[in-house]
Amino acid sequence: MRILLIEDEARISRFVSKGLRENSFAVDVAASGETALYQVSINDYDLIILDVMIPAPNGFEVCRRIRENKNRVPVLMLTARDAVEDRIKGLNLGADDYLTKPFDFGELLARIRALLRRGNALLEAKIIIADLEIDTQAQRVWRGDTEIILTTKEFALLEFLARERGRVVGREEISTHVWDENFDSFSNLIEVYINRLRRKIDLPEKIPLFHTRRGAGYVLQDFSKNKSDV
Repeated sequence: MRILLIEDEARISRFVSKGLRENSFAVDVAASGETALYQVSINDYDLIILDVMIPAPNGFEVCRRIRENKNRVPVLMLTARDAVEDRIKGLNLGADDYLTKPFDFGELLARIRALLRRGNALLEAKIIIADLEIDTQAQRVWRGDTEIILTTKEFALLEFLARERGRVVGREEISTHVWDENFDSFSNLIEVYINRLRRKIDLPEKIPLFHTRRGAGYVLQDFSKNKSDV
């Protein structure tokens, strides 16, 4: 899941982005409304965290323009303003939720997950594929009775493939939702992480779940009961 954090206060930006990355989100950061609108125009985000008091255009205007362009990405507004009128204004402009500063990161994370559950990117608490079990909230993975220890990025990639299980996803789609704007599209990093996951999850005695469709991408699925040329 890839999030755009629009926040001009450096301390808050570092705190929130660090916490999100530790929870397996890919995070891009924008410190002004102008930069944010450009990022939204060139990238596909799963959610936007938007501070109201940012350099021009402000958060209200950014939200208005996003919705004006028919972009339905979930928007969570962050602001020091707690006036009812401001909350109403933000929601009327298309924001999906509103959190007042100062806030607890745990609450922010809970609101993010709640917003994602409302949209197309339905967040299941647990994903089960054959004997592979993924606890998306605790970020823990088991294959049968054995717990598999993954790095944050390994988990993020596995979770994305698991949510898209049964569908072939290409490099571009993976990089868009699992890595941030600093990803080098010419690198072999995706292949490296796929191979790491294969070594940890597709053990010799287990049913293989990771499959490569040459020239197209990767699919996570149990084909043991329905043989397929993958």
